[in-house]
Amino acid sequence: MSNRSQSLFVVLSSAMSLLLVPRGSAVAISPFNLEPVNPQTIAQAEMQAAPNSLFVAYPPTDHETVADRIFFIGTANPDMPVTIDGQPIEDRSDAGHFAPTLPLEMGVNTFVIAQGSESVTLTITRVSDQPPLPVGVNFADGTLLPAVDMARLPGELVCLSAIAPANATVSATFGSQTIALMPQPSVDLPPNSAVLTAQNAPVTPNPTSTATEYAGCATATTPGNLGHPRFTLTTQGQTVTAEAPGQISILSPTVFDVATVTAAEGTARTGPSTDYSRITPLPAGTRAAVTGREGDWLRLDYGGWIKAAETTVTRSSVPPRSIIRGIRAHQSGNWTEIVFPLQTPVPVSIRQESQSLTLTLHNTIPQTDTIYFSNDPVVERMDFNSVLPDSSEYTFHFKSSQQWGYKLRYEGTSLILSLRHAPPNNSLQGATILIDPGHGSDADFGSRGPTGYPEKDVALIVSKLLRDQLEARGAKVVMTREGDDDLYPADRVDMINATEPTISLSLHYNALPDAGDALETSGVGAFWYQPQAHDLAAFLHDYLIQKLGRNSYGVFWNNLALTRPAVTPAILLELGFMINPTEFEWITDENSQKELARTLAEGLEAWFQGQ
Repeated sequence: MSNRSQSLFVVLSSAMSLLLVPRGSAVAISPFNLEPVNPQTIAQAEMQAAPNSLFVAYPPTDHETVADRIFFIGTANPDMPVTIDGQPIEDRSDAGHFAPTLPLEMGVNTFVIAQGSESVTLTITRVSDQPPLPVGVNFADGTLLPAVDMARLPGELVCLSAIAPANATVSATFGSQTIALMPQPSVDLPPNSAVLTAQNAPVTPNPTSTATEYAGCATATTPGNLGHPRFTLTTQGQTVTAEAPGQISILSPTVFDVATVTAAEGTARTGPSTDYSRITPLPAGTRAAVTGREGDWLRLDYGGWIKAAETTVTRSSVPPRSIIRGIRAHQSGNWTEIVFPLQTPVPVSIRQESQSLTLTLHNTIPQTDTIYFSNDPVVERMDFNSVLPDSSEYTFHFKSSQQWGYKLRYEGTSLILSLRHAPPNNSLQGATILIDPGHGSDADFGSRGPTGYPEKDVALIVSKLLRDQLEARGAKVVMTREGDDDLYPADRVDMINATEPTISLSLHYNALPDAGDALETSGVGAFWYQPQAHDLAAFLHDYLIQKLGRNSYGVFWNNLALTRPAVTPAILLELGFMINPTEFEWITDENSQKELARTLAEGLEAWFQGQ
């Protein structure tokens, strides 16, 4: 969701609001969510606490969450007690900031925070994050699957499911087949954001639940449209039927839909929605046969799924396949380019390890006897391996354990893999450092502290201080923003890819999901995605906590927009928790900000020297 949306939104989250999920599937102050609010809350978000005045920065009024507890972030006169529902708030900071956590009952909860003659009343509604329950003898609303049109290959399993009353008899008919749907054991998994609060254990449903998931699978061999599956439920002497929203089709085994990637980088995933993990992006021009459809998503023949909107689809009597023979490598500026001549652009995948990178060409049968690859500044050796039945693997073993970035593109039908050379002299001198101050603009505050002070402002202050420190050490610095600019995450990523910096740092300050403990959680966190960025993330995390005496929040692998670029080691740092009352005072202290910037610059200098 863009902060250029016509709707009003306030970001009550950490840097990781770059990953978004629908309202209701995560809590409001989560790193994974933007919470829509009314204009009154916008006004509240734009102001900060007056000195010695009661102010509640979070949660907003009329807040809705799935969490079983919630924290209250705010400030008040440090010399007077503050109560919540009549009970004193303990553990306030020296400046009077507070962050207590209280449990939530299901439904509407009302809290009154008061100091002297001032008070704030908050209404918080806890809603269920469980699937809907059936009402009477019926299927639960919205649980008949497939929910969208789907297509599969002849002979491939087609699975159907629904939620219905326990101890019922359930079946489904599609085409000429009727299959029994059997009760399934149900273990739920919390959202990804639960990792951030160590609450990611599997959840066993209530054993007294009156609902059960029923599922079954069958195959079909005849191509064509089999229509909407029809479900039948029998219990308590009653029988009801219902039709699934989605239709089922069986693809032709001899006439192929061929998808050609039209996006600059096609986003490939492990399944047919953004809930599934990303895999190696597909360069523009990639061609592959479509082996399945689900709603707006296409499954390509090598296994990855991609949005249909990122492709064009044509018909063919054969699926795209290629042979490959000899390849050559050459140096181009600060890059080694390896050219793979192919008959058609095929899907590819990349696997990075500590001192190697493996490129797999799918749908490619090797006839390779000769490869030219020698005297390279970064690659010690390249290995070639045939993977039956139709893939080719090329593994590049690097002279150093630190990789500096790679790029993939098609020129005609030839794939170009570019491997970046190490910077000269293992020094900040002459290195290009991209600094991305998190968030920005009145539509994108980031997380907010107890006084309402926004993350976007302190991130920019510290980023400019770091810029000055790095330039004094001989580095060239590129800033994604110098002021209160409104940028998409994609805008920032485009700057990284266009600049091709030596490293990329995105600087943020943190928050937690509603179920977290704002009072007891603090410290520096580091986030990486590409393996080439792990060492930088871990080193800077350790350096900051040791030199500054800060707590450790940890080092996380995380699929964030600002950690995904492959052209350079790109990391995201969370430099402290805005919502922690005591840490917030350190975050906003001018001398501490200067010390942080200086220490971070010293850490970068030490890391470069160690490469």
